[in-house]
Amino acid sequence: MTIPPRHRGRFAPSPTGPLHMGSLVAALGSWLLARHHDGDWLVRIEDIDPPREVPGAARQQLDTLAAFGMTSDEPVWWQSTRGDAYADALDRLLRDDRAFACACSRSDLAATNGIHRACVANDGAPSDASRQPAIRLRVNDGIAGFDDAIQGRIEQDVRAAVGDFVLRRADGLWAYQLAVVVDDAAQGISHVVRGADLLDSTPRQIALQRALGLPTPTYAHLPLVRDAQGRKLSKSDAALPIDPADPLPALRRSLALLGQDPRTAAGTGGIDAALRRALGSFDPARIPREIDPSRRFPFTPEPPASA
Repeated sequence: MTIPPRHRGRFAPSPTGPLHMGSLVAALGSWLLARHHDGDWLVRIEDIDPPREVPGAARQQLDTLAAFGMTSDEPVWWQSTRGDAYADALDRLLRDDRAFACACSRSDLAATNGIHRACVANDGAPSDASRQPAIRLRVNDGIAGFDDAIQGRIEQDVRAAVGDFVLRRADGLWAYQLAVVVDDAAQGISHVVRGADLLDSTPRQIALQRALGLPTPTYAHLPLVRDAQGRKLSKSDAALPIDPADPLPALRRSLALLGQDPRTAAGTGGIDAALRRALGSFDPARIPREIDPSRRFPFTPEPPASA
């Protein structure tokens, strides 16, 4: 009899600002699914893009998670310390001719809507000798498909849709796609639970996993929290930070957005007791593919806790 692997999930925020309701829903959803399966829940800080980072944001995010009763079961990983692992993976792809240097700029690829299928700039050599080329994955023809636990069957012809995508940027920074694939494998992540804004990235990550000979986790993409105009909260003025000093209202709202009964988090005993009660009644089958527009930010009033 084959014993199923232990459920290992993670929450991996970028330190670009404080956590908002959308990021709390992603954190809570991944935490609930990991605990529901008696598994591990890890936190990884995706700090590989310094120009976008806000000083102190990572520590603030970790403190906010702790205030909501969610702490990593293992030491937090910081992607800024993982350069050697990314370089090893990239070197292997280059040796296997699965990756290549590319000097194409966005303007060079304008005629193909930014999709790279062949180098059109100086045969891959940068015109400025001081500027290093980017490194791209050589994407093969074929469909990358997976069965998402929430969104259903997803298939994408990666070569047609996005082409040869970047693994290391021309400025020397590591691309998200390479870092996330290498780290998910290194941490033994069995279940990737995250927001549906990353659904389109998953086929690219599966293509890269195949190129590196790495396992493909189970994916579950949670519904996005949007503002009243339907925009993703992280791109909206409505993306106000959640209040770690008063976590229960935001916890109940997050449960409701995940299709759960927010009243399960009511009662006495603080945030830890509320999480235990919420976990006791958690039903993954109730997580919706999309959030009802009536629940967009600002949210409709919650039912009384005593109802």
